[in-house]
Amino acid sequence: MSLSRLQVTDFRCLQSAELHLDPHFSLICGANASGKTSLLEAIYVLGRGRSFRTRRLEHLIRQGAERFVVFGEVETTTRRVPMGVEGTRQGIRAQIDGDKPSSLAELALFLPVQIIDPEVHHLIEEGPSRRRRFLDWGVFHVEQSFVGHWQRYQQVLKQRNAALKGHQPKAVVSVWDSDLVRSGELLGAARARYVTALTPHAQVIGRNLLGMELTLSYRNGWAKDYNMVEALAQSWSHDQETGATQVGPHRAELAIRLDGAAVKDRISRGQQKLLAAALLIAQIKLFPEGSTVQPSLLLDDPAAELDDERLAGLIREVSGQSVQLIVTTLHGEFPAFGEPGRRFRMSAGQAIGV
Repeated sequence: MSLSRLQVTDFRCLQSAELHLDPHFSLICGANASGKTSLLEAIYVLGRGRSFRTRRLEHLIRQGAERFVVFGEVETTTRRVPMGVEGTRQGIRAQIDGDKPSSLAELALFLPVQIIDPEVHHLIEEGPSRRRRFLDWGVFHVEQSFVGHWQRYQQVLKQRNAALKGHQPKAVVSVWDSDLVRSGELLGAARARYVTALTPHAQVIGRNLLGMELTLSYRNGWAKDYNMVEALAQSWSHDQETGATQVGPHRAELAIRLDGAAVKDRISRGQQKLLAAALLIAQIKLFPEGSTVQPSLLLDDPAAELDDERLAGLIREVSGQSVQLIVTTLHGEFPAFGEPGRRFRMSAGQAIGV
C-alpha cells in the first residue's frame, strides 16, 4: 500500500541511488547538501510529474548528464506496480505498469504524495495558482470525474484564448463559451464541495497547531453577484484588451482567514508554515478510505524554523495520520517519531542503509 522501492539516476546531485523503503516510517539523515532533499524531490516527481522546487526540468538533471530517471515500485493491496519518469531538457515522460499514461496526473493514482518542507509557507504566501493546485490534487483523489472536467476546461480555455489573441470577432470567440461554462461550472462545484469537506478537519488541526480559528472559502474566479455566463459577458472588453479570458475557475482562489482576518502578510513565517501544514494534513484526512494505496507524506527537515513546542505539535498531528512517512533530518535520530522501520544516511549523493 506504499512506495516500497526507489531507484534514482542522474537526478540533481544523485548519480545513482536505490532505497527499499518501509511502508510506515523511513528516516533519511545526513549533512546539508548531502542529497536528502533531492531524494524527497525525486519521490515527489515520481508521484506528481513535476518538482516542488523548480519548473525548469534542466535543473533536475545531474550536471554532465542528458536525462534523469526515477523508478519506483508501489505495493498496492492487490499487486506490485512498477512506475517511472524520465526527464530531458525537452520534457518529461512517464510509464505505469509498462504502459504510457494518458496524462501525468495518473501518476498520483498510484503514488499520492505530499510534502511539508521548509518552503511550505509558500502555499500561504504566494498567489492563488499554488492554492488551486493544492485543491485540485485533493479533489482529484475524491471525485473520479474531476480530472475530465479539468482537462476539458483547460482545452477550451486554450482555444478561447487563442481566438482572443488572434483578435477574432466576438462571434468567433463566443463559440467556445458554452463548453467553457459547462466544464467550468462542474470544475468549480467540485472544488467548492471539497473545500466544504476539508474545512472541519483543517479547523481542528489549525486550532491544535496555531491556537486560532481557521476558516476557508472558495471563490469561483468571478464576481459573486454573477453566474459564469454573465461574468463572461461583463468581461468581454477586458478579455479583448488583454487577449485572454479574465474570469473562470483558472482565476479562482482559496480564501484563508485566521480569527476572522485574511492571513497573507499578517502572520509570521513560522505560523505560515504551521498553517500550510494544517491544510496538507487535513487533506490527507480526506483521502478515500479503502483505497488500494495510502498517501506518502514527505517531511524535509521538519525542525527548521519551528520552536520545540510548535515542532512537538506538528509531530503529534503527523504521527496520527495513516500515511507512509519519509522524514529527513540533519541528525541520525528523530525519536519523537518513534523507531523508523528503515534508516538511511546520505553522503555525497549516496544513500547508505544503516
